[in-house]
Amino acid sequence: MYMATTSGIRVSVKPVFLAEHSCAADQHYVWLYDVVIDNQGQRTVQLITRHWNICDSSGNRQEVCGPGVVGEQPVLRPGESFRYQSGCPLPTPSGIMEGHFEMQTDAGELLKIAIPAFSLDSPFDSLVLN
Repeated sequence: MYMATTSGIRVSVKPVFLAEHSCAADQHYVWLYDVVIDNQGQRTVQLITRHWNICDSSGNRQEVCGPGVVGEQPVLRPGESFRYQSGCPLPTPSGIMEGHFEMQTDAGELLKIAIPAFSLDSPFDSLVLN
């Protein structure tokens, strides 16, 4: 599990490799990632946009931006949380994702909430520690 907290908003991410949707022969690897957004602060916030930076193990980068997550722009009061799942396909057996959510407080203030960097690992890639 990967976690980051910004302005009282904790974002937790758990990636899972989906072997049943992946095919090494076709250079197609798929991960599911589970995201939990916890409002641990004192202000009500609404998730407005998402910004993802995705990098595969060949160094190819992709940016994904858009309104909300999975078609929703949830409002989180203090103590509330929102959970969603999404997926990421890559042409390489590993990669990394990171990004941020833009949230707006009920007073109209925009907040940039960090999404922790997390690795996308599969059994098709060997890990070499330097």
